[in-house]
Amino acid sequence: MALIHPDRRFLLAHPAHFIALGFGSGLPRKAPGTWGTLAALPLYALLALVLSAQQIAWLCIPVFLLGWWAADRTGKALGVHDHGGIVIDEIVAMWLVLAFTPATWLGWLLAFALFRLFDIFKPWPIRWFDLRVPGGFGVMLDDLLAAGYAWLVLWALMHWRLI
Repeated sequence: MALIHPDRRFLLAHPAHFIALGFGSGLPRKAPGTWGTLAALPLYALLALVLSAQQIAWLCIPVFLLGWWAADRTGKALGVHDHGGIVIDEIVAMWLVLAFTPATWLGWLLAFALFRLFDIFKPWPIRWFDLRVPGGFGVMLDDLLAAGYAWLVLWALMHWRLI
């Protein structure tokens, strides 16, 4: 039996669910990916109190692997490969974008907007991978690619000194 909308009981039923559902940020029924991406901002700010941007970027590797496991297990429990409530992929990808973004309100706003744009619209090859790579790795991969697109645009804006 597949759960269509995870709730707090499901969130707390297993550590993988808690991680995959972004510590609860993926529970809202409307726009859970946006809520997960928003949750990444204060989490990154907390990490930045004790880690450099480069250290946070490196931290994304083990968190990506943890997210792969959590998304895979939670997707199976929900009966949906890439359930919208699984937002650990948005969190890790957003951290990666923020690690290479100026720590200003404009930098963070652009990082958020660009990441959401590429995550929602999935330009080539993001959509191709999203449709063909199964399991938790596929869940994590498409957001990593969206982060790459967002970073490229941010890099261009920084190169041209627009931010």
